[in-house]
Amino acid sequence: LDDKKNIDSFIKKHPDRKVIVIQGQGYVGAVMSVVCANAITEEYAVLGVDLPNENNYWKIKSINEGIFPINADDPKIEQFYRNAMHKGNFYSTFDNYAYTLADVIIIDINLDVQINYSLNKDIKDYNVDMAAFKDAIQTISKFCKPEALILVESTVPPGTSEQIVFPILKNGLKERKVSSKKIRLGHSSERVMPGPDYIDSIQNFYRVYSGIDEESADATEDFLRTIISTDKYPLTRLSSTNATEISKVLENSYRAMNIAFMVEWTRFAEESGVNLFEIIDAIRMRPTHNNMMYPGIGVGGYCLTKDTLLAGWSRKKLFDSNASLSLSENSISINNKMPKYAFDFLILKYSKEVIGKDVLLLGVAYRGDVSDTRSSPVESFFNCCEEAGCNVIMHDPYVSFWEEKQIKVPKNLGEILKPGFDVVVITAGHSYYRSRKFIDHLMVVKPKIVYDTLGHLSEEDIHRLQRVSKVCVIGRDDLD
Repeated sequence: LDDKKNIDSFIKKHPDRKVIVIQGQGYVGAVMSVVCANAITEEYAVLGVDLPNENNYWKIKSINEGIFPINADDPKIEQFYRNAMHKGNFYSTFDNYAYTLADVIIIDINLDVQINYSLNKDIKDYNVDMAAFKDAIQTISKFCKPEALILVESTVPPGTSEQIVFPILKNGLKERKVSSKKIRLGHSSERVMPGPDYIDSIQNFYRVYSGIDEESADATEDFLRTIISTDKYPLTRLSSTNATEISKVLENSYRAMNIAFMVEWTRFAEESGVNLFEIIDAIRMRPTHNNMMYPGIGVGGYCLTKDTLLAGWSRKKLFDSNASLSLSENSISINNKMPKYAFDFLILKYSKEVIGKDVLLLGVAYRGDVSDTRSSPVESFFNCCEEAGCNVIMHDPYVSFWEEKQIKVPKNLGEILKPGFDVVVITAGHSYYRSRKFIDHLMVVKPKIVYDTLGHLSEEDIHRLQRVSKVCVIGRDDLD
């Protein structure tokens, strides 16, 4: 793990450049690294750092050997990565020595919520284990320059920068007998959206930011202006790190609430024989309602499934409140049940033709055109199928191994989907499943049932498929 020689050699190739260190090389950190390596107004030397464990050994090696580890339908990722490799200004390592050289340290590490559920998937209680996060900050405090800008990008419980990060940094520098008066600590939550706009969600998107003091806020602004197109997407400074931390979890809680709201209306539409999608389209004509959500299989990914709970935990643990965020927390419980609701609708219509049959799930990622399977709602739908005695098969053009289920996922649809297949379920919104090639394949294979859990199919596609298959769409009971 001693990589000092390679790091020094890397830095010598870029004299007089500021050094950016990104702590964490996962879905956010790795992409943030290549964005920094392709900064808009300044040339940086970028070092990615991650923990030396089995989850990361291959990742660091892959980055340095020319294969970017994040798979998504955004050609800019590969373009930015190749450009960084060509310039030679991005190197990844396990060695904490990198922090000693950093002018800016960006924190992009995960915070998980441990949730206890009741039998019906309601949340009984939950906790946020901050131990690993605190260890990461402790590491920075042991090695960083006292004047380095520390920028927290991770989505954290409100109060984290002020009550956790700052004291750890201050104490760490004190133990090193280094002045802590120059500490510059900023917060600006990442807005990463995996998919075809992955890079743009960092470089060409709005950001809020703040600092532990005015000097920190100014330093954060100066840095962000070098990597974000602020002429088109102006930065917004908030008054404190508490404010920016709340802004991120409130934003995602609002979206989770909107999704949960639509669940009961989806059930109502299915009972009343209407097409909820055309109803929502009509309502969306009003500018005040143009963000109304559509029905779906459920909520997934790393943010919407937990950010509300980060806020609820913070309210009680860091701000000593006796109150909870009950409405927002209940939305998480409702959204957790969406995959079962989606499965129950299929069973309600075609129980004899589904139970114990071959079922193909098209997509295991949590959203379209990404390889991210974290907290994917497809996992719960998969479990429902297995409990019904179905023989479940998966396909996903972006995922070859489903980590959460420890299952290999074939990519050759032609080898899986043969004529006369029982049930085909669209479970992820990959653009391939909208393509003419895919629809033509279904027309040839003629599966007995095609179930769209996302409203992914166009009306034209539905009418075509109805010639050869029974077609079921979530939120619709108007289809014969």
